[in-house]
This record gives sequence, structure tokens and C-alpha cells, in this order.
Amino acid sequence: MAVSQAKVVAMWREVLALSKLERGESAIVLTKPESNQRHIEGALAAAIDLGAQVFTMQPVIGDMPLRANRCAMEALKGADFVIDLLGLHILRSADKTLKVNEKNEVIRRGTRVLYATEPPEILQRLMPSADDKRRVLAAGARLAAAKSMRIESDAGTDLRVELGKFPVTREYGYSDEPGHWDHWGAGFVAVESNEGTANGTVVIDRGDIIYPFNSYVQTPITLTIRDGYIREIKGDFDAHYLRSFFDKYHDPEAVAVSHLGWGLQPKCDWTALGILKHATNGNDGRAFYGNFMFSTGPNTNAGGTRDTLCHLDIPMLNCSVYLDNEPMVVKGQVIPADQRVPGR
Repeated sequence: MAVSQAKVVAMWREVLALSKLERGESAIVLTKPESNQRHIEGALAAAIDLGAQVFTMQPVIGDMPLRANRCAMEALKGADFVIDLLGLHILRSADKTLKVNEKNEVIRRGTRVLYATEPPEILQRLMPSADDKRRVLAAGARLAAAKSMRIESDAGTDLRVELGKFPVTREYGYSDEPGHWDHWGAGFVAVESNEGTANGTVVIDRGDIIYPFNSYVQTPITLTIRDGYIREIKGDFDAHYLRSFFDKYHDPEAVAVSHLGWGLQPKCDWTALGILKHATNGNDGRAFYGNFMFSTGPNTNAGGTRDTLCHLDIPMLNCSVYLDNEPMVVKGQVIPADQRVPGR
């Protein structure tokens, strides 16, 4: 059902209030030509209503990375809040070979950034709450203290990694603390595994999702992982497709194990991709409650040096996740009381 523009403004006012955007703060609505106009208008109206000093910015990037635009970067780093309808974290370098992480430069200065990509009809359903933050922070504290993670499933997954080198990502759908980046519609925790420590088997089973393929797996894929990299891919059609996808990059870092974590957002719907197809950026799949997120490729978002254009997010069903042998998720069910949703 279509959402009225008045409702879009009200949604933005609610999420910006959760983000503690206050009277007198400076805010930038960062856009690109294809940004959703309803979000641009809604975010502007809501920020003005909250008393912020707000303006829009649509930098002309072309072959020049945004960081080379000194005026734009200084404005972003000097703002209290950035409403990101552009995608700071997915910009490419001038030669189109590597990602250029302007996002980290901006938040390092204390700017709060909220990224929004889904259309209003999806974000209405995925409106965050203070309780989402409470549960995500509880999970993040466990993850930050852990030295190891083990993932198992009845399908055959048995993966072990070491942790502790990289910071934990905590996404709860709004950005209310200095230097925090978040994604409206999210709700999960994740961390990069220590480089070279992932070993075991991952079985991507029927019903698991691979992004950016935006598709459910139909035939199981068995990955053999040694010393942090996928060494072998076995299976039927889906395995062949995945292998071919990796091969086209001609980059050994494409098959590195990247961030791992689990979903905590009960408003996200595992089935949504089948209905929404390419109308969605994939928040539902990435954050649905009790998933295990397996990803491949770069670790630069967490401060690492492994940069590659090839990045896959693979949220998986019915997995068990253990931190230092303590269960966080068992067969898709969140276990710790401070992470669970009542009634789930």
C-alpha cells in the first residue's frame, strides 16, 4: 500500500527524533540524481520541523572520488548529522577498482550518519525503536568481549573463527551517538573475523539468501574454508554460479571470509525478497531475527586493509552461533534474554 507524503514526513520526524536531531544542529541531506525524491522532501521537512539548520548536497562525483571534493568533505565532517541518500560507504575510487571509504572519514569527526535506501513502504514497516537499540547493544557487548565464534547447522556448517582484532558493528536503525553510522531498517551485530583464522565448512542451504544476487539459494553450496579463504566450492547450479561470479574478479581477496554476525530485527521478513524482488536493498534479509550472516570480501569498513570490489552478504537460516562456546543463536532462535524479543 502506498504511503502518503504526510506519512513519509512523519516517519522521518520519528527516526530523526530517535537520532536526537535537535534545534540548532546542522544537518545535511546527501543525495544523488536517483535518490528517492519522497525521502529528500520528507527528510528536509522533518529536519526543519525539529529546528535543525538543514540543507541538501548533491556532489558531482563522476570519475572523482568524493574525498577529492574538499568543500563537500569539509561540510560533511563539520555537520552534526548527515542523512545519507547517496551511499558514502559504497563509493568507488576514481579508477573504479577499489572502494573509497568516505564514511569513515566523516564519522571519525563525530558526525552522526543515517543511511536510508529502501522505499517508504518498506521503511514504514521497519521503523526502529529504543528497544531495538537495547537488544543490539547487548549483543554487541557479548561480541566485543568474545575471542572466538563457532557456527554450526544441521545442513553441515561447522565454521570456527578467532575474534578480537576488529571493532564490532552495531546497527539498530537510527544514529543518536557522535561518530555513529547506521542504516534505517537494520538490526544486527557483526564483526570481521581475525584475518587467516576462519577454518571449516559452510553449507549455504536452500532458502538462504545471497546479496547482491537478490535470490534464494535453490541447491545447497558447500564451501571449504582454510586460513580465512574459501578454497573449494561444491554443489549444483548455485555453486557453479557462485564460483563463476568469484572467478570474474580475478582477485584472490574476493573469496576471503569477511564479517560475521546475527540478525535481531523481528520486523524484518525473510520472505520479503520473494515479493519485493529488486524493489528492495535487502534490509529484510540481512537483519531478520535469528539469521546468521556470512560474508565475503573486504574488511576496510572495519579498518582493515583488504579491499576488493567483490562483496557478498549471505544471511542463512537455522544456524547456531556460539561465542566462546556460549550460545547466542540456536537453530535460528535467539537465546540470551537481553537479546530476545518477548514472545519469540
